[in-house]
Amino acid sequence: EGAEGLFVLLGAGLAAASHPLLYVKLLVQVGHEPLPPTIGRNVLGRKVLYLPGFFTYARHIVEVDGKRGLFRGLTPRLISSTLSTITRGSVKKAFPLEDMEHVSNKDDVKTSLRKVVRETSHEMMMQCVSRVVSHPLHVISMRCMVQFVGREVKYSGVFSAIGRIFKEEGILGFFVGLVPHILGDVIFLWCCNLLAHFINTYAVDDNFSQASVIRSYTKFVMGIAVSMLTYPFLLVGDLMAVNNCGLRAGLPPYAPAFASWIHCWRHLSAQGQLFRGSSLLFRRAPIPAASFPTD
Repeated sequence: EGAEGLFVLLGAGLAAASHPLLYVKLLVQVGHEPLPPTIGRNVLGRKVLYLPGFFTYARHIVEVDGKRGLFRGLTPRLISSTLSTITRGSVKKAFPLEDMEHVSNKDDVKTSLRKVVRETSHEMMMQCVSRVVSHPLHVISMRCMVQFVGREVKYSGVFSAIGRIFKEEGILGFFVGLVPHILGDVIFLWCCNLLAHFINTYAVDDNFSQASVIRSYTKFVMGIAVSMLTYPFLLVGDLMAVNNCGLRAGLPPYAPAFASWIHCWRHLSAQGQLFRGSSLLFRRAPIPAASFPTD
């Protein structure tokens, strides 16, 4: 219980510390660009237009709403994070995973693969259940944040937001965007764990002195790579959470009223925007450099 409480506190602290980053990312995801791009040069020396990065964007939010404005939507996010952590712990206790002996030799590939499949299946179950439980608060947090776009006050508190969503959209309103989020989670877990397993099994020799060190970092590196591939699921899920809910950020010109998350995916794909918001430091504006006047 003490360890679970510590995980809850750590999760809440991490969520609070990273909230301004998530806030700016969400505003970029919905397509809100309140600041003009600036002319810069790429590594080849060619002129390009750069959209404001995280620090410039965050400074703009502070100028409009003050420093507290960077933490708009934090309360429901903290509740969502807490629910997710508690749910994962509860599922882990209710369905414990039997320990298997550590295997790394190529002679035991079948046994090792079976271990990875069991562990990943167990982790997938915990992640899916925690995602379902925490998603309603995630939706509320997203909507609280995108109110910055239209300066609305429709979602002003957790309880009032719950009542409003239930009244206007019914119970399903709390789970908009859930499917792409779960699909992203599942694909991420399986790709990350299986890739790490095959690399550790076939590419890292047990006779190598630093084999254990390399194996300990393989999953971390694979996680970074796979997260980029599954980012479109995160983007689509977040956009669906705010789409057509009465807020300016979920309506034209930012987005049409999507009939489903697949419709949203196809729209973004056609626009070449499936990775919008994936980078917050060097953001190229979608204008060709050839349109700039030469010196």
